[in-house]
Amino acid sequence: MPMFLPVNRKDMESRGWDQPDFVLVTGDAYVDHPSFGIAIIARILEAEGFRVCILAQPAWKDESEFRRFGRPRLGFMITGGNIDSMVAHYTAARRKRSDDYYSPGGKGGYRPDRATIVYSRLARKAYPDAPIIIGGLEASLRRFAHYDYWSDSVRPSILIESGADILSYGMGEYQTIELARRLDAGEQVGEILDVRGTCVTIPVSEYKPRPVAECASYERVCESKKEYAVACRIQNDEHDPIRGKTIIQRHGDRMLICNPPMPPVTTEEFDRVYELPYERRPHPMYDSVGGVPSIEEVEFSVIHNRGCFGACAFCSLAFHQGRMISTRSRESVIREVESFTKNPRFKGNVHDVGGPTANFRLHSCKKQDEAGMCKGKRCLAPKPCPALQVDHSEYLELLRDLRKIKGVKRVFVRSGIRFDYLMLDEDDSFMRELIKYHVSGQLKVAPEHCSNNVLDAMGKPHIEVYREFSKKFFRITAEEGKEQYLVPYLMSSHPGSTLRDAVELALFLKEQKLRPEQVQDFYPTPGTIATCMFYTGLDPYTLKEVYVPRTPEEKAEQRVLLQYFKKENQMAVERALRKAGRADLIGTGKNCLIKPSPATLIKQAQSGRNGAKKNARPGANRSGGRKPGGNSQRRKHK
Repeated sequence: MPMFLPVNRKDMESRGWDQPDFVLVTGDAYVDHPSFGIAIIARILEAEGFRVCILAQPAWKDESEFRRFGRPRLGFMITGGNIDSMVAHYTAARRKRSDDYYSPGGKGGYRPDRATIVYSRLARKAYPDAPIIIGGLEASLRRFAHYDYWSDSVRPSILIESGADILSYGMGEYQTIELARRLDAGEQVGEILDVRGTCVTIPVSEYKPRPVAECASYERVCESKKEYAVACRIQNDEHDPIRGKTIIQRHGDRMLICNPPMPPVTTEEFDRVYELPYERRPHPMYDSVGGVPSIEEVEFSVIHNRGCFGACAFCSLAFHQGRMISTRSRESVIREVESFTKNPRFKGNVHDVGGPTANFRLHSCKKQDEAGMCKGKRCLAPKPCPALQVDHSEYLELLRDLRKIKGVKRVFVRSGIRFDYLMLDEDDSFMRELIKYHVSGQLKVAPEHCSNNVLDAMGKPHIEVYREFSKKFFRITAEEGKEQYLVPYLMSSHPGSTLRDAVELALFLKEQKLRPEQVQDFYPTPGTIATCMFYTGLDPYTLKEVYVPRTPEEKAEQRVLLQYFKKENQMAVERALRKAGRADLIGTGKNCLIKPSPATLIKQAQSGRNGAKKNARPGANRSGGRKPGGNSQRRKHK
């Protein structure tokens, strides 16, 4: 019978413990579900025989909360939560959010800005000699010197800023096990320097040169945007478990050492992680405030894969999980869904069977197990690699098996379907069954833009692929007697996007009869290729200049064009169209985006009257006749 892990001293003592081995600190509410990183790490450690306590969203005014369980025997493991704490707190316009999807009742204010740094420093104050290991997305993406959008500056590695001993990057399960075992064996934390999937720092004076990939120092990347871009390219190129090298980056008198990534989990390891005894719900201490909203869509969802070889420029997945695909066995996924049917909260609907990209179950090509992923190349963009493996049959069989389970009414696929990969499959069976059985009225896909210049900067396929997919989707939908729709994710103000590109996107929306209620403005999150472009104005792979919409005014202009149809946006859209040199789209013609505003019509009318007066023949009256005594020659020369 699963039980929540201890969240206070009373819970701990009820288990007969006088001291935990590890205290796991998180910026999220405590949700014991495998969609939450802290739950996976906690259950993995528990399965290894360690005593684990959870310190969720501790108060951060002083270190007293970090003494709740006493000194942990082996140390603290700290994460900012499932997403970067700054993303949780601020919009792309840097406005403070009032809500927090990962907090009790969905309310903001339960975690500090830069939670990993704040928590690590408090843990150090509470117990100066306790080992501190940081991990999770916030730590993973900030492991090197990085551009920070919220302070508009280059910040040092979060390992340096936090004062932690070790940084675990990526998904973290198996470096966590190795670290725990070595600490338990009595090894000092300062001596654990070689675990894959971790970063450490040592004094520069103690560093012994060896074959590595070296990035420009923190000080140099602060001074030179070109050096920053080159460092970004090195960091992404070497994030490969087969051919990746150790990366070093000097920070003052400390040397940051980033060991190569852990190999992707095997199918057996993946199965084990997701079949640990999770409660699959938030801790009951949140019931009185309405629970934790982030559980709603994932409670009865299944993750069947990990990694993404799409490697979009704006996405952090390639730099966190990596580009290699890991998959769970069909049997493991079936067992998980069968367990849903015994849960009284389950209503018969499996909300999702997916992962970062739902329809990836194969490695992108056969050579990657020995050679790793190709350096500096994408598997799908701008055109698919000839070596790409395309086959949906295994995923299709998995979905068919899940549909047969007694007690399951519907099985949905709601995480991203990579439509360009889908279109490469010569067998339509998967697409047809996806449409027939697994779409809940709307299928979300991500063309992101329609301008091929912008799509190239994003690392996405050209828009013609989406157009063909859209036609095929609606054709098969009609053949199946369904009424279903595509919901395309679109992004404004991505590096490479000019105002004219934004106008092109608005015209695409009109052509496709799409009226998005929400618009995603590009958000420069740490660690991505696109954020490097945003900060440096350079493509890190070519070092060529990239146009970057930076000012709030231009970002607002691009964003408002995607909602050109809203009455309250009319004046702003008109200004943007004129600025882009596309006043031809203001009018009543079928190709126009907006009608002229009343103010514009008045100006045009006034201009017309003034023009008529200015161009009237001297001496002419309204009837066109001459005024008595008129002397046109004299008036002309006045």
